Amino acid sequence: MAMRHSVVLDVKRCRGCTTCIKCCPTEAIRVRGRVATILPDRCIDCGSCIHICPHKAIRSVGDSLERLQDYQYCVALPEPALYGQFHHLDNVDIVLNALLKIGFHKVFEVARAAEIISDYERQWITSGRPKPSPQISSSCPTVLRLIRMRFPKLIGHVACTVLPMELAAILARREAERETGLPPEKIGVFAIVPCSSKVTAARAPEGLRSPVLDGAFAIRDIYLRLLGPMRELEAEEMRPLSSAGIIGLGWATCGGESAARLMERCAPVDGIENVIHMLEEIEDGRLPEADFLELSACTQGCVGGCFNVENPYAAKLRLKGMTKYLPVSRSRFHPDGAEGELVRRDKELQYLPTFVLDQDQGVAFSKLLQIQELEDHLPGLHCGSCGAPSCHAFAEDVVLGRASEDDCIFKMRERMRSMAGSKEEADDYLPPPFRRRQNTPG
Repeated sequence: MAMRHSVVLDVKRCRGCTTCIKCCPTEAIRVRGRVATILPDRCIDCGSCIHICPHKAIRSVGDSLERLQDYQYCVALPEPALYGQFHHLDNVDIVLNALLKIGFHKVFEVARAAEIISDYERQWITSGRPKPSPQISSSCPTVLRLIRMRFPKLIGHVACTVLPMELAAILARREAERETGLPPEKIGVFAIVPCSSKVTAARAPEGLRSPVLDGAFAIRDIYLRLLGPMRELEAEEMRPLSSAGIIGLGWATCGGESAARLMERCAPVDGIENVIHMLEEIEDGRLPEADFLELSACTQGCVGGCFNVENPYAAKLRLKGMTKYLPVSRSRFHPDGAEGELVRRDKELQYLPTFVLDQDQGVAFSKLLQIQELEDHLPGLHCGSCGAPSCHAFAEDVVLGRASEDDCIFKMRERMRSMAGSKEEADDYLPPPFRRRQNTPG
């Protein structure tokens, strides 16, 4: 069954302009019949196409807030990026108390779970346990899916920990069960997330056998709901709900997870193209001096996710100001405590064979030869006029039956040339930038 992604296409808005096909890091978008389509097996929900589409035809969707009505008791798991969206916010408790006014019964900060994972990692480092170097952060689901798809040799380098929102969900549900006496199915646990990939991860986790969240709401949707209650909060209503310090809030920006590791040589990298470049270098063995790589698909980390409402640089500045009077950390990892083995994945990451041409190895090899032969006869300009991001992708589409050779304007020119009386007439069929240069008398 195809994965249900949170990056979706609005066909009515799409004009088939092909702007999106070039930015996709996994070549998951095609334009045919003047409309784009997303190949679900290749999409990693990075949101690159959302930022670049000039017609706003590609968007990301979180779960509907109506889902709260399906449960008797609802828990909010706010990601720390949420706090950076508000002007002049100096106290996280204002946001957390406002969440209780818009339909949630309990709040459990994802930043608290991040601190537990950070402490676990520090203990792992000081224990001297062997691991492949450099270790790669497991906190960005887009990066995890990218590695599974394009860099399977690096799977062994990925940290063994779950996402902070996943640990938060498990711990929050257990707390809610103890406090209310309700069975787990009556308790709804929802993350408030900054990006589309975390909505998808809530539905289909990369490192867990089954989902631990009941849904994920976009920060932009919750933000609008919070503005009124935050303004109306009285001082006497404020409950001390904040449970994270500098380290937990730091995970909202690229470099925060690295700072929490303290003793290692860390390299924070943000932006999907930079992440890909770094992964290529590790694959080639060209980065031996880094112990840990913190890879964030979004610019500046989670504050740059497509569900945020604020500029990532402004959000980062606000979060920095917010942590001024906070303790370094408020949560620790206790091996014998409730978190125990919960910080570790219960499912190993596996190679995601999305580029398989056929299940039969002989047929797949035959198709590969056909693709190579066709690609050798293509111009190699990667112009995108065929609706594919590259000539190789177009050749693959033709062999797999997703496109016709005539979709390439250069192949069409060859055909027109054989039908037309002269080369000039054949070239007149093409848009001016693709016509052959005419020799002009000197």
